[in-house]
Amino acid sequence: MRIGLHIGKFNWPGSPINISDKLTEIAKAADNAGFYSIWIMDHIFQLGAQYGEIHGPEEDEMLEAYTTVAHLAAVTKRIKVGAQVTCNFFRNPALLVKMLTTIDVLSKGRTYFGIGAGWFEREAVGYGYDFPSLKIRFQQLEESLKIIKHIWSGNTQPFEGKFITLKEPLNNPPPITKPHPPILIGGSGEKKTLRFVAKYADACNIVIGTTLKNAGVLTGEDFTWDNAMERVKHKYSVLKQHCKDVGRPYSQIEKTVTTYIQLSPDAMSAEDVIEICKKLSKIGCEHVVFNMPNVHEIKPLEIMGQHVIPKVSDF
Repeated sequence: MRIGLHIGKFNWPGSPINISDKLTEIAKAADNAGFYSIWIMDHIFQLGAQYGEIHGPEEDEMLEAYTTVAHLAAVTKRIKVGAQVTCNFFRNPALLVKMLTTIDVLSKGRTYFGIGAGWFEREAVGYGYDFPSLKIRFQQLEESLKIIKHIWSGNTQPFEGKFITLKEPLNNPPPITKPHPPILIGGSGEKKTLRFVAKYADACNIVIGTTLKNAGVLTGEDFTWDNAMERVKHKYSVLKQHCKDVGRPYSQIEKTVTTYIQLSPDAMSAEDVIEICKKLSKIGCEHVVFNMPNVHEIKPLEIMGQHVIPKVSDF
């Protein structure tokens, strides 16, 4: 099993003055501890008080995703970097391919391309983006996925889409990762999202909630921890059927989840985290991404490296 780190907030003690130094310290500590991946959200605003203390109010500190991903790649040596997940309508998809290719080249092949339809209307409107219906956003996402595959296949012929037309999609140099950085689609919608995963992606990501009491909506009905494993197992079965329908081996899809933990005497122990990994492994999860609200303390990362990552690597 692979273990990733998701950084979901930046208002650490001393911020904003120390954001650069602390983020660099976190990234290097995760790299040294043996984490497989490190991820940043693609948001302009923080997620809001409905997410409790795990994220915080919209006005809290938030960094732009891809400049931050590039920074993470620059200050690390081994760990893979990515946005979990890119808001599709924030950037032209062809430019996104160029951005991801650039980071992949400069990081020597350490990039994921996480993407989703986008959902946060307040930040979209706040920054002047159109926020169409969910139906349109999924149509836009599918067209972007087609563009991504088109360019990364080396095809320089024009692309005629409903929303975007590309006259000459040159992309040189090509990515280091072959055939291209893994495309990860975030979300668990059974009719569209998981079908897109089967048809276009290399990995899926499902947020499964948490046992932490300060997680706001992540402890609500849709994220109840009591049935988290059954819920993810069902989603994987739906994905497996979609793979069968499109004629693709289910084994080609990397199954990932994101959840929230806190390693501290009053919250969770290393053994608790190992047990979570064991349960997820049994239902087919291969890559667990942990958001750790107290990550700025660094000690939790060291505990993961010493007591968790070595023990779950064979799961």
